[in-house]
Amino acid sequence: MSQPSNLPRWATLWLMPVLNLFAALLVSGLVITLIGEDPVECLQLMINGAFGYPEGIGYTLFYTTSFIFTGLAVAAAFHAGLFNIGGEGQMYLAGLGVTLICLGLDFLPGWVVIPLALLASMVFGAAWAFIPGYLQAKRGSHIVVTTIMFNFIASALMTWLLVDKLIMPGSQTPATRLFAESAWIPMLHELAANLGIELPQTPLNATFFLALISLVVFYLMVWRSRWGYALRTVGLNEKAARYAGMPVAKVIIVAMCFSGALAGLAAVNELLGSTHRMNLAFTNGIGFVGIAVALMGRNHPFGILLSALLFGALTQGGLDLSFEKPAITHEMIILTQGLIILFCGALENLFQTPLALAFKQMMKR
Repeated sequence: MSQPSNLPRWATLWLMPVLNLFAALLVSGLVITLIGEDPVECLQLMINGAFGYPEGIGYTLFYTTSFIFTGLAVAAAFHAGLFNIGGEGQMYLAGLGVTLICLGLDFLPGWVVIPLALLASMVFGAAWAFIPGYLQAKRGSHIVVTTIMFNFIASALMTWLLVDKLIMPGSQTPATRLFAESAWIPMLHELAANLGIELPQTPLNATFFLALISLVVFYLMVWRSRWGYALRTVGLNEKAARYAGMPVAKVIIVAMCFSGALAGLAAVNELLGSTHRMNLAFTNGIGFVGIAVALMGRNHPFGILLSALLFGALTQGGLDLSFEKPAITHEMIILTQGLIILFCGALENLFQTPLALAFKQMMKR
């Protein structure tokens, strides 16, 4: 994201996103009012559903985990000047890698299968992102067009595989059989029970810690490594990077592979940590939400953590809200997410001019 030169850095990184979020919630509140509900009461119900009781917190953090991975995936490509909106397809193919390992090697112990499944998720996700990256770097194909196309290809491919090849014998549901229990990633309530701590049963699993580690690794790679410097240089000025002798094409391809590998890890949280089988709906739009997470988080790991938590709360709180208020459907939550994308993306500088004027007036006093 470009930083307005006439605003303090803290205002750009913190104040403007908060104002954009407030604007999105305000418009959502107006829509809720139009359908005859009290927006303040609905907001209270959402917050309580996301953070008001232990089970809600567990679900919020579970959704947050997947959003961290897909948010980092979008940010990795963005720092190279690329807009990777193919996280959904990359997550799909990563799920295929996880499934092939878990079904094909279910005779092996979990300490062998789980690391192999993690590796497969990253390799398959990176491989699916490699082709758009190669086409962008070597053929000039626009990354947005190719990643959109690859989302559709991935969806069609997984439909064919689950309906004709991987479906559980005798089942009418397009899903595989359950993975061996040894390949399930430990749930957080199970780990806590070993320490004598009682937590409610939720899908929150040890992948949450992997997501936190990924945030740290992402920061070190992008801001504290030679490759990260080249990545950001290419993203800021490709011509200058080429003039400086940087391998621009290689940086673009590696950035897309890095992005695809991060998106692939979201499949681990969903398949090994929750459903324990492959099904058609397991991505559930997580790859697309990652775009909003990265935009809201200014493509920085700490911002992505907070943004992923926000969208995790919206998801869990929205589900609770829909139970309490049948008029507030799941589509209303998607509308709120879309408004956040609008205000934090296309309208990210909406408040730049009034803020700049306000700061200018403050400096004169």
